[in-house]
Amino acid sequence: MRGVLHQPICDILGCDYPVLQAGMGGVARAELAAAVSNAGGFGCLGMVREPCDLIRREIAEVRHRTDRAFGVNLIPAATDPDLFTEQLKTCKDEGIETLVFFWDVMPEAVARANDLGMQVIYQVGSVGQARAADAAGAGAIIAQGVEAGGHVHGTISSLVLVPQVAAATDLPVIASGGFATGRSLIAAMALGAQGIHCGTAFLAATESFAHDLHKQRVVQAASDQTVHTDAFVINWPKGAVVRVLRSAVTDSLGGRLFGHDPDKIPRHRIADEDGKPIYRWSTDSPLRSMQGDLDQLALFAGQCAGSVHSIRPAKEILQSILDEAHACIERNGMGTKQS
Repeated sequence: MRGVLHQPICDILGCDYPVLQAGMGGVARAELAAAVSNAGGFGCLGMVREPCDLIRREIAEVRHRTDRAFGVNLIPAATDPDLFTEQLKTCKDEGIETLVFFWDVMPEAVARANDLGMQVIYQVGSVGQARAADAAGAGAIIAQGVEAGGHVHGTISSLVLVPQVAAATDLPVIASGGFATGRSLIAAMALGAQGIHCGTAFLAATESFAHDLHKQRVVQAASDQTVHTDAFVINWPKGAVVRVLRSAVTDSLGGRLFGHDPDKIPRHRIADEDGKPIYRWSTDSPLRSMQGDLDQLALFAGQCAGSVHSIRPAKEILQSILDEAHACIERNGMGTKQS
């Protein structure tokens, strides 16, 4: 019984419950996306700047694991234009119906995706960006608060941002940044959102492609042990801010958390992935496929890390969110509208 948790965004995306798994670059591969979709949520492949051969393989693997809907996350503003064109074509050729875009709103990218018959969900960090994405033809908005892990494009909390975005657009709004529990799902709905977008919670899933070191660090972290900085910026535009777990590497920054230029950062090779060098201060996070000093990499995590207490299957993570949300509904007498 889906009840009040089944929102209009679910019908738009083709899922049972309005819990979207963030398309985390590197981390969100086929195993995770398929597991989330199979559990009734909306899985998403993180294919930021990935070659089209990999995108094809990952899409095929998701389809091998599930017949449920899923999406692909791309970043037009941080991807070479020629590669982005090929990525769009690949997604179209492989039958993808939903793309998730992030960072600067690029209306031409939305138009091209729509022209190819794909809907775009745009993740934004401000009301102005939400309006721009709406005007560009996006089908829904992910409003990301500053609490979020990984790349963060705004400066205010989700508590403030989500209701402002919901008031500024008639599009469905999904809340992102600090959402990892059933209580937070209900809170997001009270703020005007139809669902939540979860990264940190699913990074620690058994099926996540994150390295075990990264997962364990998330599980061990308290909510006050994250750092907001633009130091991990190699491979992204200058000023690209991220939230990571505090580490010896972030401590080495002292008070200089912002103002880092990727073109001026020395390339110190600290890890490898299939022969490819991985540099300190890059946007690469530790993956299963990497070897080296992985604890020096960007340990992406949001402030909701304090709510993640174990590494477990994505199905269990999603079910715990739903169970807690239903308990909140019953406790507060919100009813159970059928859908």
